[in-house]
Amino acid sequence: MMAKGRLRPGFLTVFRREFDHFRRRPFLLFLTTVLPLLLMAVLAAVFSAGLATKLPIAVLDLDNTDLSRTIIRTVDATPDAAVARNVSDLAEGRQLILSGSVHGLLMLPHNLERDVFSGRRPEVVFFYNTQTMTTGNLTLRGVSAAVQTVAAGIRLSLRTSQGQPLDEAEEQLAPIPVQVTPLFNPSLNYAHFLLAALLPSVLQVIIVTTMAYAVGLDVETSHRLRILRRLGGGLWPAMAGKILPYTLLFLVVLGIADWVLFSLLGMPLRGDRYLLLACGILFVLANQLIGTLLALLLKPMASAISIGTLLMAPAFGFMGIGFPRIGMNAFAYSWGEIIPGTWYMTARIDQTLRGTPVYLSLKPVAVLLFMVVLLAGLTALRLEAMRARRLREREQPIAPEPNTSGRAAG
Repeated sequence: MMAKGRLRPGFLTVFRREFDHFRRRPFLLFLTTVLPLLLMAVLAAVFSAGLATKLPIAVLDLDNTDLSRTIIRTVDATPDAAVARNVSDLAEGRQLILSGSVHGLLMLPHNLERDVFSGRRPEVVFFYNTQTMTTGNLTLRGVSAAVQTVAAGIRLSLRTSQGQPLDEAEEQLAPIPVQVTPLFNPSLNYAHFLLAALLPSVLQVIIVTTMAYAVGLDVETSHRLRILRRLGGGLWPAMAGKILPYTLLFLVVLGIADWVLFSLLGMPLRGDRYLLLACGILFVLANQLIGTLLALLLKPMASAISIGTLLMAPAFGFMGIGFPRIGMNAFAYSWGEIIPGTWYMTARIDQTLRGTPVYLSLKPVAVLLFMVVLLAGLTALRLEAMRARRLREREQPIAPEPNTSGRAAG
């Protein structure tokens, strides 16, 4: 570190000082790098399988015939569900679902086989917990596919047993075949979809709260702000030197997360990597400026951190990943509009899974750039207001002390 006599105020002085803070404040380094990487490692481990398979379900077989056993075997053979328990009544199955031991209950009614071969339409019932949307929908998909397969086989065998040719029977059962092809995520890999959205969401909260904490350390009192200004030779170079080290660290963290996604988990990159890089830089800067602006506007520092957390913590729900934004109410939709992560995720999904042409992804880039410019302008206005107030306080004349001697002057 430079000696005091050789210390020259400017951008580089504040820049080096911020890196020195990481040595003197280990918590700040932990918050900036270790915590996001640790959270990302946990999320990557959770979603590393990509797709949940063989989710356990229970079966209540009230028919106990060859047909019911065929349905159970077919359900167990699907990749989505696995028959883990046989229960004796609905109450036992309900308790297993509520406890989380199974994700659904398949009930096969009395006289199932007799009614099917008599031309009736008995109901096979599947109970699942709608609060666990992902696992519930996966098990429902597996059970529905298995039951439909068994039902189609029965209808086909009934037609052929009546002397109808096999080809003709198949054509009559499915006169208009439907081919369902997922376009952008054909393997339904959750690591390529949910994990790719969760990582920026977590990083977004950390960036805002970290910047509110780091900037708040130097602007919480006028004395600290004067020290920062003198070290930087002015508020502008001082604030730039304050922010840039964190920009570099957050970009490294985002780069490591992307390396894990693309290299280790096999997420495709079908679009333009340079556009994705530009969006990543704008995403980090926009969130940094939000945290900086909160630190400049709110005192004490704890208030800025709390408001930043409140603003960004629900971001994942409003970014349109788990629930489409077009179906949200006006409040949720507007909240998503002002969050940088919403636009970053739009460009990210476009350039990875969808392979969208660059010209169609220019809108999220333009919105992120507008956010950076707007937030930088608001930050500048706040800094100028603080500087003007300090100048007014400095120029304000000191009031004379009152005469307490009891004698009139002169």
